[in-house]
Amino acid sequence: MRPVPHKLSGTGAPGVAMPRLDTLPEIHQACWQQLAACVRDKSHGWRVLGLATVDGDTADLRSVVVREVDDRARTLMFFTDARSPKVVQIAVQPQARMLAWSGALSWQLRLRVRLDVQTSGLAVSSRWARLRLSPAAQDYLSPLPPGAPLGGPMPPPLPDRDSRNHFAVVLAQVQAMDWLELHADGHRRALFGADGAGQWVTP
Repeated sequence: MRPVPHKLSGTGAPGVAMPRLDTLPEIHQACWQQLAACVRDKSHGWRVLGLATVDGDTADLRSVVVREVDDRARTLMFFTDARSPKVVQIAVQPQARMLAWSGALSWQLRLRVRLDVQTSGLAVSSRWARLRLSPAAQDYLSPLPPGAPLGGPMPPPLPDRDSRNHFAVVLAQVQAMDWLELHADGHRRALFGADGAGQWVTP
């Protein structure tokens, strides 16, 4: 297959042109490299992923920001308010789906994940210590839960920066990947299991 330049981040230097990847191990490795790159690069298309959870007999979908990636453990981490409806949904059904799209790569990545919400312990306290004085901390400091109505003429109450009662981290254990590349020479799709073993499938 004729090599076609791609702009791949996290493969040495950001934006370095690489040949079109042709083998399943290369593609699997590149997917994890791009996930890791999105943590460092706020403009990366995969930094904000769609997360679909189960809400009773329907699906619930929202965007989450990837905060950490561990390719060896095959996990992604994002933050949430512990009072968020998705926390209740995850407790009932931890199996979920995540969706990423990069226009620069023309790659879609769908992830089958198992979610674990942590509201206490070192993983939570250490990350809150780094986050609490940043603008992002506002997302977890409101005395009102996400989605609560703000009725009346008064502004929302001020947050309490001494509390992390509502800050939680969510670990997403990747169980399977579904990779799709859109390309002028022909679209390609591959599936990967938790062990990284892959197979080509029809796009």
